Amino acid sequence: MIKVAELIKKEKNRLQRGLELIPSENYVSKDVLKALGSILTNKYSEGYPKKRYYGGNEFIDQIEELAIERAKKLFNVEHVNVQPYSGSPANLEVYYAFLNIGDKVVGMNLAHGGHLSHGHSVSFSGKNYDFVHYGVNQETELLDYDEIRKLALREKPKLIISGATAYSRIIDFEKFQNIAEEVGAIHVADISHIAGLIAAGVHPSPFPFTDVVTTTTHKTLKGPRGAMIMCKEKYAQQIDRAVFPGMQGGPHNHTIAAIAVCLGEALRPEFKAYAKQVVKNAKALANELKKQGLRLVSGGTDNHLILIDLTGEECVGKEAEAALDEVNITVNKNMIPFDKRTPFNPSGIRIGTPAITARGMKEPEMKVIGQMITRVVRNYKDKMIKDEVRQQVLELCKKFPLH
Repeated sequence: MIKVAELIKKEKNRLQRGLELIPSENYVSKDVLKALGSILTNKYSEGYPKKRYYGGNEFIDQIEELAIERAKKLFNVEHVNVQPYSGSPANLEVYYAFLNIGDKVVGMNLAHGGHLSHGHSVSFSGKNYDFVHYGVNQETELLDYDEIRKLALREKPKLIISGATAYSRIIDFEKFQNIAEEVGAIHVADISHIAGLIAAGVHPSPFPFTDVVTTTTHKTLKGPRGAMIMCKEKYAQQIDRAVFPGMQGGPHNHTIAAIAVCLGEALRPEFKAYAKQVVKNAKALANELKKQGLRLVSGGTDNHLILIDLTGEECVGKEAEAALDEVNITVNKNMIPFDKRTPFNPSGIRIGTPAITARGMKEPEMKVIGQMITRVVRNYKDKMIKDEVRQQVLELCKKFPLH
């Protein structure tokens, strides 16, 4: 126990002294942490509110109902299931609800910004369903909805997935819904990365017209590591049965409580201001990186993340991630569209602004961060320069302490 406590303390110190730029990471509030570390982890509650297989769930029912009520209000949706353990399980539960093994699905190519659970060959989804993938246009590096429509008309999938994990531009969910309706498919929007932006009105919403929406509850939503499935009322029974008893047993009540807390926070005006600043910061950071001469996939960003193409640099994904780690800047190596390198050492790095915005940083700090990133990438073997940048990072972090 002492060892674990020591490691937690070290991780807290790492966070205090560094810039977390991985776009799927964020800092939750103390209230979310309190709920997550509460006695609610002790309780078993298989089933749903008022329909449990265990006694003693009076207050658990109220907590789950509160989370559902807040999600409905925040996203303007008819039905919500807050029990999925995380994002990938939520996507698999949707597949289980609507598909048979071997059914055809259209999703986004992982190398172009999609997710493992959107049918990659190493994933359960790719191994058990017949996935056909769309990507971005090679010249614009943007989604080409006409091409996606042609693909769907040709392949006649049973389900179409929109949403991405490394796409920095606006996604037109209504166009995806129209394509799905034209070919008679179910449209599933995975908004895991941009849920907080959608909730705050700084990204177009898939609600209320989209058939089914999945999301994690962390990332831009600033909650615990959990997930939700939201859908039209006509699909409610299919979704609920797929989650329990289809693919899960007892829900994680402490996580559901923390989800309820984060959704309550997301309904406040200050959260909208936060989400708007996340996008402002991403745009400011992108502009500075371009000013410094780095190439950005699609030329910039409309949301919280930026994909940097290092093809023209001596230092590519793996080396860039390691060098930035040395100076306390955390990023992740990432494939870029039409990448000629491997996922183990791809051509790009992916960065985002949710966590640094949560610390209170704004546009002036983005300019400094953009300069530091470029300096390290261009001098990734120079120990003296990396030492100088590390000191800059420490000084910047002292001005914006974690609470």
